[in-house]
Amino acid sequence: MRRSVLSLLAATTALTLAFAAPTRAAEDAVVIPAPAMDAAPANGIQTAVIAGGCFWGVQGVFQHTAGVVNAVSGYAGGTKATADYQTVSSGRTGHAESVEIKFDPKKISYGKILQIYFSVAHDPTQLNRQGPDSGTQYRSAIFTTSDEQKKVADAYIAQLNGAKVYSKPIVTKVGALEAFYPAEGYHQDYLTLHPSQPYIAYNDIPKVENLKKLFADNYIEKPTLVSASKATN
Repeated sequence: MRRSVLSLLAATTALTLAFAAPTRAAEDAVVIPAPAMDAAPANGIQTAVIAGGCFWGVQGVFQHTAGVVNAVSGYAGGTKATADYQTVSSGRTGHAESVEIKFDPKKISYGKILQIYFSVAHDPTQLNRQGPDSGTQYRSAIFTTSDEQKKVADAYIAQLNGAKVYSKPIVTKVGALEAFYPAEGYHQDYLTLHPSQPYIAYNDIPKVENLKKLFADNYIEKPTLVSASKATN
């Protein structure tokens, strides 16, 4: 569905007609408890990689999250040779549309990132799809960068399933990150650059609004953009 959106960006009228009557909006946020187990305090910038459907919305959520130094849309789960949007969109590469989050653990913990991920960034009970998008590239997945991250993620999923905070079991897969490949430049900062684009307005802006509502202490109004990070490096 998003591939047709991208192809229609140059034709405003056609895009408007295609999305004039969308069938559904982003999943409602779910109020969930904080993780009982969290990563130990640490120094230095840490990395988290998560996948939860279209990376536009997930990136947008974490760009509005305090303590996040950078959030980059990209691909994880497959090889470098297939890490491009057109190929990943086939659903046969092993890649998931993912977001690499660089964060300061003194300002936000890994567990808090997972709480936001499970609560407002996506619906972890949808298998190989998210809202209007379907395919393995839209799966729910956590790519861990350490044994500690894996323990925290596994324990949190067990905690949430045990508390039955969702009507269905969580299908999120947890596995070690082998590599992360940044997506093409036109995918970066997409939510901020195209807030009125129908897909974004209908599916992703509500996620940022839910972040502000449910995680007010972690919300920042000005997004931390990839373009700004590049400009300062």
